[in-house]
Amino acid sequence: MTTQQRLSILVEDHLERRIRKPFDLLRCLVSCIEIVALALLGVAASATTTGMEKDIVGASRRLPHAVFVVAPRLALFGLLILPVALAGRELFRRQSRRLAEAVATGLVATAVVAVADAVLSRAFAARLYDAIIMANPGTRHPMAFDPYLAGVVAYATIIGLSGHPAWRNWLWVAVAVYAIVHVGTSDTTVLSLLITLIAGRAIGLAVRYFAGSTSQRPSAGEIAAALTRPGREIAAIRRVPVGRSAGSRHYDVATRDGHRLDVAVYDRDQQAAGAIYRLYRAVRVRNQVSRQAPLSVDRAVERQALLAYAAEDAGAPTPRLRAVLRVGPEATVLAYDHHDGTTLAAKNPGCTDDELRNIWDAVCTLHAHRVTHRALTADRILLTDQGQVVLLDPGDGDVAASDLQVRLDTAQLIAELGLTVGTDRAASIALEKVTATELLAVVPLLQPVALARSTRAALRRRRDVLPELRKRLLAAVPGGEVTPIQLERIRFRTLLTLVATLVAAYLLAVELGRASLASVLHRADWRWGVVALLLEGVTFLGATLSLQGFVAERLSFVRTALAQIAGSFVRLVTPAAVGGAALNIRYLQRRKIPAAVAAASVGVWQAVAFVLHVLLLVIFVAITGTGRGAPLKPPPSWSYFVLAGLGVVGLVVLAIPASRRLIRARAAPMLGQVLPRLLEVAQQPRKLAKGIGGALLLSAAYILCLAACVAAFRRSVPIASIAVVYLTGSAFGSIMPTPGGLGAVELAMTAGLTAAGVPPAGAASSVLLFRLLTFWLPVPVGWVALSYLERQQALLVTSAVCFRSR
Repeated sequence: MTTQQRLSILVEDHLERRIRKPFDLLRCLVSCIEIVALALLGVAASATTTGMEKDIVGASRRLPHAVFVVAPRLALFGLLILPVALAGRELFRRQSRRLAEAVATGLVATAVVAVADAVLSRAFAARLYDAIIMANPGTRHPMAFDPYLAGVVAYATIIGLSGHPAWRNWLWVAVAVYAIVHVGTSDTTVLSLLITLIAGRAIGLAVRYFAGSTSQRPSAGEIAAALTRPGREIAAIRRVPVGRSAGSRHYDVATRDGHRLDVAVYDRDQQAAGAIYRLYRAVRVRNQVSRQAPLSVDRAVERQALLAYAAEDAGAPTPRLRAVLRVGPEATVLAYDHHDGTTLAAKNPGCTDDELRNIWDAVCTLHAHRVTHRALTADRILLTDQGQVVLLDPGDGDVAASDLQVRLDTAQLIAELGLTVGTDRAASIALEKVTATELLAVVPLLQPVALARSTRAALRRRRDVLPELRKRLLAAVPGGEVTPIQLERIRFRTLLTLVATLVAAYLLAVELGRASLASVLHRADWRWGVVALLLEGVTFLGATLSLQGFVAERLSFVRTALAQIAGSFVRLVTPAAVGGAALNIRYLQRRKIPAAVAAASVGVWQAVAFVLHVLLLVIFVAITGTGRGAPLKPPPSWSYFVLAGLGVVGLVVLAIPASRRLIRARAAPMLGQVLPRLLEVAQQPRKLAKGIGGALLLSAAYILCLAACVAAFRRSVPIASIAVVYLTGSAFGSIMPTPGGLGAVELAMTAGLTAAGVPPAGAASSVLLFRLLTFWLPVPVGWVALSYLERQQALLVTSAVCFRSR
C-alpha cells in the first residue's frame, strides 16, 4: 500500500496506550498457589525437608575454605551488576518510564518481603517460620526470606526478558550462583529461596497486570494495510465494541467496491483471556460439555478458521471467512463477510414462527454434517433484511461432533428460545423439528450447567423457564420418562463441603489432641457408656415415629427405622441437614408417594423440628439462668456485638427490594408445599401428636446421651445445662457444610461443657465419647441398613428427580 492510499483510508480507532494482559494475572495466580503449596509442604514434611537441607549443607562444607570467602562476594556482585546493566539497556532504548516502574516495583517487592520476614518472626508464626528455614541444631537463619533477591526478580519481571534469551540466561546464572553460595554457607535454605523467587515474580506480575503495560498491538491503519490486496482495497476501518467473538478487538471494514467485512483481531497479549473460566469449567464438568482453554493465539485462530470452513462446507448460513493473516508479531486477523440484519435478541418479541423455523433449519443443517455451534445465544442469531438466518461466530463449536455434543447444542437452542420468545412457542417449534426419540435424549440436558454462560445468567432471573420447557416437551411424548444425565465432575457444594471438612478435621484434631481415643475408652465408666449407647438407639426410634407422624400415608415401622439408621451412614459424606432428608425423600418416593409430596412431608418434619429445637433451647436457657446449680458462664461481650451485627445485616437485607424479592422467590415454593402438608397433618391429631412426640423423644434421647457421656467421666452437670450445650452444638452442626457437622459440633459442645464448669480435658473426652457413639459407631450399621434397603428396592435408585410427562 502506498503512502497516498494509506492516508486516504478513513480510520476510526481508539488504541489503548496501556493494556492489562490476562496471562500476567494467570501467572500471578499460579505463583501464589505455588507459594502456598511450598509453605504447606514445609509444614507437613518438615522432617524430610530438614534432612535434605542437612545433606546439602554437609556436602557444601567439603569445598575449600577459599570458596566460602570469594563466592559470596562474586554472587552478590552478579546480582548487583545485572540490574544496572538492564537499566542501561532500557535507557539506551529510551524506555525510561518502564525503568522507573521496574525500580518502583523492585522497591515494593523488597518492602513486602521485609514485612513478611517481620511477621514470621512473631511467636504466632513460629511453626511456619521453622518450616521455611528448616530449623535444625547448629544452624542460624536471621531472616526467612531475602528481600533484595525478591526485589531483583520483581524488577526483572517488569522490564520483561521474554524474547531476550541472553539476558534471561545471565539472570538465572546469577541467581543460581547466589543461591548455591548462600545455601552452602547456611545463610538461607532451599525452601526459603524458592518462596522468595516465586514471591518476587508474583509481585512483579501483579503490578504489571494492575498497572498495565505499554501496548504493542497493531493499529487500525496497520490492519487495513495488511488486509489490502489487489481487488480488495480498504476504504474505511472503524473500531466496534466487543460483543460476540472471542477476539480481543473488532473492526467494521468497508472496501472501495462496496463490500463490508467483520474483522476480529486476536492479540497475543490476550491469549489467556477467559482461560481461568474455561479451566474452571473443565474441572467442574465433563470433557464434552466444557470447552478447552487454548492459551496459544495460533490454536485459537486455527480453531476459529476450522469451524468457519466446516460450517461453510456443510452449507449452513454462517459468515464466510475471507482472510486469515498475521499483522506484525503480536496479532492475527480473521476477516468475515458482513451481513446486515437484526439479531434475535434485538428483534424479540417481533420474531415470527417462520423465522424460528428458519433458525432450526440452519442449526439442523450444521448437525447433519456433525458440526455444532455451542454458542447459540440470541445475540449470535442474525435475522437478515431478506428474511434469512445467519449463525454468527461458530468458533466455540465442534467438528466431527459426538451425539452428546449435538444434543447439547440442541438443548442450548431450546433454552435460549425459551428465554427469548417464551416456553410455549419454543416448545411448539422444537416439537416440529425434533423427533420423539431425539427429544427424550435432549430433555435431560436442559440443565444450567450444560448451557452457555449468558443463558445461565438469564436463567437465574427466570427459574421457571427450564421446568416449563421440560414439562411442555415431555407432555407431547406419551409415557415419556427420562433419567437425568450427570454432567458435572464435581459440584460447588461438594467442593465447599470437602474444604470445610478438611478445615474442621484440622481444628478438631487440635482441639481434641489432648484426649486420645484410647485414653477416653480407658478412663470412661463403661456402665454409663452402655446407657449412652442405649439412648443412641432411642434416637432412631424417635426419628422413626416422627417421620411416620408427619406423613399422611401408612409407613412400615421396620423399614422406616432402617431408613433412619441408613441415614447415619449418609451423614458421613453429606452435611448434617442434607443427607438424611434426601434419603427420606428417596424412601418416601419408593412408597409410591409423589416427589413433591415426599419433599413437603420431610419439609414439614424439619420445620416442626426446628421450631421445637428453638423452643427447647429457650426453655432450658431460662431454667439454667434461674437454677441454683452451676449455671453456664455468661457469654463474652464480643458475642453481643456479633449478634447485633447479624441483626443489622438482616435488617439491611430486608430493606433492599432486590433482596426481599430473592428471599420471597426462594421461600414461596417451600412454603407453598410445606404449609398445605402441615394443615393436612394437623387435621389428624393422632398423626400430629406422633410426629411431635417423636421429635421431642429424639431431642431428649440425645440430651440424655450427652449427659451419660459426661457422667462416664465422673462429672456432674445440671441436665438443663447439658440440654443447652447439646441444642447449641447441634444448631452449629446443622449450619456448617461439613459431614454430620464435623468440627463445629465438637468445638461448640466442648466450649459449652467447659463454660458449664467441666475441666477442658474432661469436656473434650465427654464430647469425643458422645460423637463416637452417635456419629462414628452407627456408620457401619447404617451402611448395612442402606445396602439392605437398596437390595430390597426400598429406595429410589437415584436421588435426582426424574422428569415425567403428565
